Amino acid sequence: MDRVRELPPAGAVRLWLVRTDADPAGTGGGTDVLDADERRRAAAFRQDRHRTRYVAAHLALRGILGERLGRPPGAVRFVRLPCPDCGRPHGRPALADVPGPHFSLSHSGDLALVAVADAPVGADIEALPTPETADELTVVLHPREQAELAALASPSERCLAVARTWVRKEAYLKGIGTGLARGADLDYVGTLPDSPTAPDGWTVRDVPVPSGYTAAVAIGPAVSPGGRPPG
Repeated sequence: MDRVRELPPAGAVRLWLVRTDADPAGTGGGTDVLDADERRRAAAFRQDRHRTRYVAAHLALRGILGERLGRPPGAVRFVRLPCPDCGRPHGRPALADVPGPHFSLSHSGDLALVAVADAPVGADIEALPTPETADELTVVLHPREQAELAALASPSERCLAVARTWVRKEAYLKGIGTGLARGADLDYVGTLPDSPTAPDGWTVRDVPVPSGYTAAVAIGPAVSPGGRPPG
């Protein structure tokens, strides 16, 4: 598999899958391409493998956005938009000096998923959970989702359904800019295969990824420059 491979689009969202165990230099440069915050976060990892994966994911994101903007990866600058709940600057990441495109990055295990769109977008990829982790996640989901999961007789089917639900949920919460600071029980995204749902104005889609992982992307309504809904 190529280190950075574009996937079929999910509606209006362009997607790339990144193999993060690759040599970071092969994904667009060395750590000098990263900004000070990214280098600080990379240095905080105790294990080299985790640091390599983080760097590879962020270099891939910079390469994808740099190509879209017509600038070197190291010239891509990021900010955080205000949180929609508290107004503090820890909402969705955004480009610092241009109004778009919108983007989202998620990484888990040796894979990362990059989503780019002309509207707010969230992406999530996760390695499949253990049955014990799936049980822990189930109790924090929306009541309708918990009921759907309880109706599944097979433990393996239930584990996969939890994973599917969780990435849909995280994609949506990343898209709106709150992340898991907003309770996972508040929004219904569904558990059934090929039937994701989302709150008004948003669309959630499952993303086909290699065995052992599950992924989803969420795209919202168009916003004006600065990240606020028009009007």
